[in-house]
Amino acid sequence: MRWLFVDGSESDLAYAHYVLGILEKTDVQAWAPSLWRLEVANVISRAEAKHLLVESRSAEFLRLLGALEIVVDSDTAEHALGNTLELARRYSLSAYDAAYLELALREGVALATLDAGLQNAAAKAGIVKL
Repeated sequence: MRWLFVDGSESDLAYAHYVLGILEKTDVQAWAPSLWRLEVANVISRAEAKHLLVESRSAEFLRLLGALEIVVDSDTAEHALGNTLELARRYSLSAYDAAYLELALREGVALATLDAGLQNAAAKAGIVKL
């Protein structure tokens, strides 16, 4: 969401731009759990309701996301009450954050996140930070 709001620390913004640069390469795809679209919609709708974001900016951001090769995992829910729950318990994560960790572990991919708790859990689980 740093790409949308362009806020945060200088290092967070640099990391977000680094990840975006990687994703803009045509041969690179990202994975996201099925809840990702709901999370994006929630952030946008709440920001618009608080007048922090105008609809035209939201539409521009959604075009950016649509241009990226983001594979939305259709099996997220199948793992929710098993591996995802276990990861949430083990690393004191929300189930939502644990879904990203579970997907990275299952697909053997790096994890791109600015969330400190999720970064820490990913490191302990042996996941490479993008």
